[in-house]
Amino acid sequence: MLAAYRQIAARGFEGLRTREVAAEVGVNIATLHYYFPTKEKLIEGVVEHAMRRFQSTLEPHGTSADQLRNYLRAVRRLVQDEPELGAVMGELMLRSSRDPALAGTMEQMYGVWHRTVRGILKRAVKEGHMRPDVDSDEVAAIIVATLTGVSLPSTGGRPDQALRQLERWLGIGPGPRRTPQATD
Repeated sequence: MLAAYRQIAARGFEGLRTREVAAEVGVNIATLHYYFPTKEKLIEGVVEHAMRRFQSTLEPHGTSADQLRNYLRAVRRLVQDEPELGAVMGELMLRSSRDPALAGTMEQMYGVWHRTVRGILKRAVKEGHMRPDVDSDEVAAIIVATLTGVSLPSTGGRPDQALRQLERWLGIGPGPRRTPQATD
């Protein structure tokens, strides 16, 4: 799976060759097909690996506001430290628009990601770290979309600025903090 991940990062989907993956890990193609019967199953493994990289940035302790702040900052560091993750995510997203099976896999991945962030937001509202009128479902969608955007290969955007502003809007970042009862 990691060999396939590296191939996709370096050469895109068009450069993914199962025979080369097998050779890189020192197994014959039949052994590779035993574990990954199809190229699609291998790609599902790559998606799972990429998602685990993002999940590894979640800390199970602290307040919900601390968890969310630390998560945003850890994702920022992750995509800076592992640019191949952005390349793979970009390839997966582009390919999923033309590949229904991959689209389903990506939809499941984003569903898990969205529910995880939504759960943290719901706890933040319940704990009084965020305004009670926050729609955790909509805010989770904004967070996931922002994190998706900053994880993609840079096109000259300003991911640090986007994440810092997101932290300020959520009341968890630097700058003046909003009280949970504040209204706009």
